[in-house]
Amino acid sequence: MSSATTQLIEGFRRFREQHFESHDNLYQQLVNQGQTPKILVVACCDSRVDPALVFDCDPGDLFVIRNVANLVPPLEDHHGHHGTTAAIEYGVNYLGVGHIIVLGHAHCGGIDALVKTGGVCASGSYIDDWMCLVESARAEVMAEMPQAPLAEKERACEQRAILVSLANLMTFPWIRERVENDSLALHGWYFDIEHGQLLQYDASVRQFAEL
Repeated sequence: MSSATTQLIEGFRRFREQHFESHDNLYQQLVNQGQTPKILVVACCDSRVDPALVFDCDPGDLFVIRNVANLVPPLEDHHGHHGTTAAIEYGVNYLGVGHIIVLGHAHCGGIDALVKTGGVCASGSYIDDWMCLVESARAEVMAEMPQAPLAEKERACEQRAILVSLANLMTFPWIRERVENDSLALHGWYFDIEHGQLLQYDASVRQFAEL
């Protein structure tokens, strides 16, 4: 067995001894009553951005969906496999979450790939095809700030991609209906892992501001 997997097993043993047993009532409640999270988070699968850790949450607090670059596809037909969409549908229609947070972050590898390829999809690349969902964000940033340093362009694209995902959420009738009757709120948040800051998109000023 590799040292990496051994580390995980040892970590599980510590978890069981330090957390599971001391939180026995919580876990029994989650088992007996099921999960009732109030917040759905669409986060990146980046190993540095764990929503439960970042927000210091207990098990059962968050319904988390993770994919490359925390993207939400728009409403599409039912051909193919739609893991992110299926999870969002479950969170909204079955769990009844009251909030959806699209959580972007600094130094995102998916956005870096999108920017550096210029939005051109390489044949056979699943990542390129996936990142084309936010090609409009890349194109807007390049048009608005062509002379900016690469790091600034990527940060702007990371944040603009969050807005594309928020717009895509509204293409689903069952989300739009809930937003319009105030039973569901959508949020665009950005975690700056370099400076330890959390920013939220403010639609009134069309900017991200620190929370």
